[in-house]
Amino acid sequence: MIDVAGLDRLIGELWARGYRVIGPVVAEDAIALGELHGVDDLPRGCHDVQAPGSYRIERGDDPSLFAWAVGPHSVKAEVFPPHAVVWRARREEGDGTVTITENEADDVPVAVLGARPCELAALAVLDRVLGAAPTPDPVYRRRRDECFVVAAECGTPSGTCFCASMGSGPGADDGFDLALTELVDEGGHRFVVRVGTGRGGEVLDAVLDDIGHRDVEEADLSARREVLEGAAARMGRTIDTRGLPELLAGNIEHPRWDDVASRCLACGNCTLVCPTCFCSTVQDTSDLSGTIERTRSWSSCFDLAHSYIHGGPVRPTTRSMYRQWMTHKLSTWWDQFGTSGCVGCGRCITWCPVGIDITEEAAAIRASAGRV
Repeated sequence: MIDVAGLDRLIGELWARGYRVIGPVVAEDAIALGELHGVDDLPRGCHDVQAPGSYRIERGDDPSLFAWAVGPHSVKAEVFPPHAVVWRARREEGDGTVTITENEADDVPVAVLGARPCELAALAVLDRVLGAAPTPDPVYRRRRDECFVVAAECGTPSGTCFCASMGSGPGADDGFDLALTELVDEGGHRFVVRVGTGRGGEVLDAVLDDIGHRDVEEADLSARREVLEGAAARMGRTIDTRGLPELLAGNIEHPRWDDVASRCLACGNCTLVCPTCFCSTVQDTSDLSGTIERTRSWSSCFDLAHSYIHGGPVRPTTRSMYRQWMTHKLSTWWDQFGTSGCVGCGRCITWCPVGIDITEEAAAIRASAGRV
């Protein structure tokens, strides 16, 4: 058990160990990921209000530091960056030899503080897709291995959250180095801390040796259970996952796809904010000095070029692109990776300009599947 001063000391300890500490900060009227140098950088008293196509922050006078759900930035960007150099080749002057540098490690290890349980589930998905593939992605693998994760269990889901339906929250079971549960009640402002890894235990021991602590009591554990049970009961959305992969696979020509296509802008916002989308594109550039650089950047299945093969794109319409995205997330991802591609964070609902709701679309297909 630590208090706010202990949390501040934890942030300092991570910096002292060579990590760049990032976590929730208020930036451009949203709770986004930014550098943390102490608890004063955290969004004290801030609460996010989310709905389809709508996001805003409300500020209160309460001392809570983690009384929000998720913002537009996911932890994915720290381990699978939007832009990365795959390799760089340079022709040397004189003898003309070519030097190739692959996956150059020029970044500082990151410690993420405040990762929500749905983010942990998303990282577990990416671990299977990118980290445990027959040929693991070296950039992802290096950054992921170096990443120190301090989870913050969720007590305040938003109006678009449905992690309880996906089994990915609001509590955290694994996937973290340390996990915090914020408690603000008559017992004071404090954090239940759980250790998930050996390095997490080493960091916590260093913090506790410096500031002292008290042991977790049954009242604290009871308060933690109440926080998580209350969060699960207040989820803004639900989705019925029973037989969902088979349902979607069997309704490829359902008229609902035309309905959603009439609203979808094919902007790709849903893929950009999604914590599990991993599509990327590769580009080679060269300059007059003889340097050639191959870079990888995030892409989207809503890009027309995404499905381009000889002769044209396989999915040339908004209908086909949205259907690909949703059925891949909730259906064929299971066939490929043995898990869902959706963790119920609700970002795709909040940050869709026209408020398309993936839970609503799945429910609509389920409700009429036997009648079309």
